[in-house]
Amino acid sequence: MDFGLQGKTALVTGGSSGLGMAICEELAKEGVNVVLQYRSKSKEESVLRFVEELNQKYSGTSMAVRGDLERSEDVHFIFDKAVENYKKLDILVNNAGIWPQAYVKDMTEKDFERTIKINLQSPFVLCKRMINHLIDDGRKGKIINIVSQAAFHGSTTGHAHYAASKGGLVTFTVSLAREVARNGINVNAVAPGIMRTPMITGGLSDEEINKRYMNRIPLGRIAEPEEVAYVVTYLASNKSDYITGATIDVTGGMLMR
Repeated sequence: MDFGLQGKTALVTGGSSGLGMAICEELAKEGVNVVLQYRSKSKEESVLRFVEELNQKYSGTSMAVRGDLERSEDVHFIFDKAVENYKKLDILVNNAGIWPQAYVKDMTEKDFERTIKINLQSPFVLCKRMINHLIDDGRKGKIINIVSQAAFHGSTTGHAHYAASKGGLVTFTVSLAREVARNGINVNAVAPGIMRTPMITGGLSDEEINKRYMNRIPLGRIAEPEEVAYVVTYLASNKSDYITGATIDVTGGMLMR
């Protein structure tokens, strides 16, 4: 199926591992030029190697931009570098997020604020930059925000700040979709459940994963990142032009609404 993505340009935050890396690869397979944001200097070598692999394997071109989404100036820098290099952006994927653990009785204000800043405020800033970029150019575009089943179920495992940030991102997605629909800009969200990524299952054995998660997933297994990335690619494509303000659940049945 031709998704009509050849020659488009996407900015993907948190592209150095897990779901973000899978999203970058799936978009690159479709001929998209990918701007990959990453934070950690220690990951630079592996990130640049991944970007080089994308450039060798696929028809589009990819680049990496390092920046800390907790810093407002870095968020603007990332967007500016993407536009400077490719002159235009067509797709924004707000994928980056943190998942700290602490029950509310022990949670620090600093951790709560940092979670909101990275998971909710930085997507707001990038969305604002993106819609103004598209409106000024008179072009259509796609925004996909990665949320979570926790936005709807809440958390029972010490991630209330994460759930709050993702719940906020869901309602922000709906509000923005209403605002910019007439401009031809589609804004949607994808809510993963449990994925086999370093953030969620890193350091856990298969036995620990089964004990912790399997009884909550009707399909009886956790997702591979690519399975979520397929949905993101669809929402970025022209096949989803009549979808906006929606959240697509990719949870193996953990979340049924």
